[in-house]
Amino acid sequence: MELQFRGANCITMTTKKAKVVIDDNRADVGLKSESKADIAIYTSRELFKNRESGDAFVIEGPGEYEISEISVKGIAARAHMDEDDKKTATVYRIAVGQTMICVVGHIHESLTDAQLEEIGMVDILIIPVGNSGYTLDATGAEKVVKKIDPKIVIPTHYEDKAVKFEVPQASLDEFVKHMGVTPEKVDKLKFKNDIFPENQVVYHLERS
Repeated sequence: MELQFRGANCITMTTKKAKVVIDDNRADVGLKSESKADIAIYTSRELFKNRESGDAFVIEGPGEYEISEISVKGIAARAHMDEDDKKTATVYRIAVGQTMICVVGHIHESLTDAQLEEIGMVDILIIPVGNSGYTLDATGAEKVVKKIDPKIVIPTHYEDKAVKFEVPQASLDEFVKHMGVTPEKVDKLKFKNDIFPENQVVYHLERS
């Protein structure tokens, strides 16, 4: 399996069976939309709205899905800007073989015990960190990381001069300083045989 960061909150996941594209709203932020996917996943219906997904199998809400030997579980969650009683976002648990990936999207930091139980053990957490009232800030993101306790953390949706965000986003440095870590900078991540580090690692995936 290979992971690449495509800017904003967009990640591509490539397996032997399928290409998965998560939160492709690149056209809204001055980038070119991602090339055709086999599976398109959206953490918010707002991100999915007006998308041209072609022949992709689209997942844009809670439920359980199985396609191309990839299992996806969508869990309803409070979005960052939701009122207390609303749940307009979706957290995803994605299983590729024995590897468990969690994509939280633009959620509120207040994950419940029931939601955490549904998420379960996580190898890789993909989490936005840009703040500005739009998504998790460094403090909120750190709380979510501690609650989920993944082996690998991949931050997304932070300041990038090439990305035209609707509102300015905080730098990646704010998150990693808050976490007290030095991220490992790579252009892509490849995983084989479900081998992960013993201690938690934060990866700075360069936008490709």
